[in-house]
Amino acid sequence: MEANQGHLNRQSGPTDFLARLSSADARDLVHASQRKLFAKNEFIFKAGDPGRHVYFLQQGRVKICQPAQEGKDVILWFCFAGDMFGMAEVARGGGRVVHAQACEASEVLFLSQTELTEYLKTHSAAALLIMQILADRLRALGDVVVNLINDDAQTRIIKLILRLATRYGVRVDQDIHLNVQLTHQEIADMVGTTRQTVTSVLSQLQRQGLMRLENRRIRIESMELLDEMTNPT
Repeated sequence: MEANQGHLNRQSGPTDFLARLSSADARDLVHASQRKLFAKNEFIFKAGDPGRHVYFLQQGRVKICQPAQEGKDVILWFCFAGDMFGMAEVARGGGRVVHAQACEASEVLFLSQTELTEYLKTHSAAALLIMQILADRLRALGDVVVNLINDDAQTRIIKLILRLATRYGVRVDQDIHLNVQLTHQEIADMVGTTRQTVTSVLSQLQRQGLMRLENRRIRIESMELLDEMTNPT
């Protein structure tokens, strides 16, 4: 029997900027933009670089990292196809405070500050959408900070899986397929723990029948039970 597939209802607005634009606004954005290809592990920009452009990811995956004093970057979030990044410094001016690095071969559109301003002057719906996405991202980062303070490593890992599933999950029969590839180290860097801890927690969740891993992709078998584990009575 063919699997019944459909996107989950998202609890917070999706960050796919390009998909949420009208066809006319998207066409005008592409026309105004320049395009560049980045190889896996290539930096789109680094902390300290001038913040002169805003970027829109057409294909691939990009991680946004905060440099740490001890030399180990902290992953703030991942950008997937359609996502916007690099806006903060363009809006306020000044140099970059984070790195943006391609996790795989990626295709990126970019506009200068002047080009973006001219585009938004005549595309008010796009300007409103940018505000909504930035507000959503700020709330998500606020949740991450609260989780780092209040939760143990297992709870932080489960909450990350649930958050990603809400945004990027696809329902296949009774399961939720999280169609993004993440290494155990990347998950660890996102929740402030070690790769060994992530491996241990994911193995435990698999033994409990709550999820399974296939080619570094998470298949969730019970969103409800995972959620219950983050809210013990």
